[in-house]
Amino acid sequence: MAKFTTVELYSSDAAASAAFMAEVFQYENTFYGDSYVDVHAGDGFTIAFETTSTEAAPPPLAIFQVTDLDDALSSVIAAGGIVTVEPFDFPGGRRFQFREPGGNELSVWVSVEA
Repeated sequence: MAKFTTVELYSSDAAASAAFMAEVFQYENTFYGDSYVDVHAGDGFTIAFETTSTEAAPPPLAIFQVTDLDDALSSVIAAGGIVTVEPFDFPGGRRFQFREPGGNELSVWVSVEA
């Protein structure tokens, strides 16, 4: 079963967004460079801010954690999902993005520790 772990939000200034959340809610942050910050909202859930240069921010991206990325990829395709971003490595894991039949963009990731 997949675990819902993250909502990724786009920000014109990821560091400022994370600092705001820390000040208002006392959440701790983990920075992955200048353009990506995980804000730890408790119980293993994070709000991630990613800097974007577009004028209109894309919709939030819901991210689910699984134990086997290849199995998840096969399941997404078999269920009619369309892969929009092929699997890629990032600090801490591997992930891909897809569009479900209703048109929403979602993501699945696996920890490098899994």
